[in-house]
Amino acid sequence: MRTNKIRDEMGKFFFVLPALLVFSAVILIPLMNGVGIALTNWNGLSATYEYVGLKNLKILFTDKSVVGPLKNTLFFTVVASFFVNLIGLVMAIGLNGKFLGSNLLKSLFFLPISTSLVLAAFMWTNIYIDVFPSLFGIRGLLGSPDTVMLGIVIICVWRDSGLAMAIYYANLQTIPKETMEAAVIDGAGFLQKCRHIILPLLAPAFTTCITLWIGWGLKVFDYPFVATNGGPGKASWTMGIYVYNYAFPYNKSGYGQMAAIVMSLGVVLITGGITKALRRREVDY
Repeated sequence: MRTNKIRDEMGKFFFVLPALLVFSAVILIPLMNGVGIALTNWNGLSATYEYVGLKNLKILFTDKSVVGPLKNTLFFTVVASFFVNLIGLVMAIGLNGKFLGSNLLKSLFFLPISTSLVLAAFMWTNIYIDVFPSLFGIRGLLGSPDTVMLGIVIICVWRDSGLAMAIYYANLQTIPKETMEAAVIDGAGFLQKCRHIILPLLAPAFTTCITLWIGWGLKVFDYPFVATNGGPGKASWTMGIYVYNYAFPYNKSGYGQMAAIVMSLGVVLITGGITKALRRREVDY
């Protein structure tokens, strides 16, 4: 009996082993090396460096220049997550039914997420330069420090809302039709069905989408980097760009790595807490 149990456990272990090796090579080992680098003053090029302990951490928490990237990151995370989820939810509910052209609309709404981020950034850069002045009488949002983050958020919302729609729509298909039919028989209107049936039963999708976009937002790098390269000036720096610049162009890899570790811990703690809170609100059906 004991031999069979050991054989079963070994079999399970060997099934997991390939994934464990890949995880170790791609995540675990680089992470451990990164922790070691974060405790040094390595410039990313020199063959030698000095151990400085937690000096980089102290500098990070006393660096006033980190306030701007932190504010930009939080602004992007909150605003983009809210509108991506709101628009995606509205589109999913609106398309949850059979009518002429519904499949075409689903494809059109999902199409932006299939475009590359670089292409999306170039498209919207031209829109801001050519379309906004002629139609709205205002200059492009990306050219002003006061509006650049809003412009980047709009690019994200345009590109990502289709993916949120797909997730919400897929979850809507799991709601029992009998429940919706019973609500109609009881005289429930559209708003009542949304409030008492659709939204509570979409709790798993809310958990997925809200956590997903908050996590992406907190570590956002690609949208501002491609659209503005952090400009004008440093007006669209996020924590991701802050880490990148110190790790590479500024040749302060030790400090950049410390900032990356702190940022990663923040993302894990925040998304983990949000996921745990949202899981409690999920309804089994």
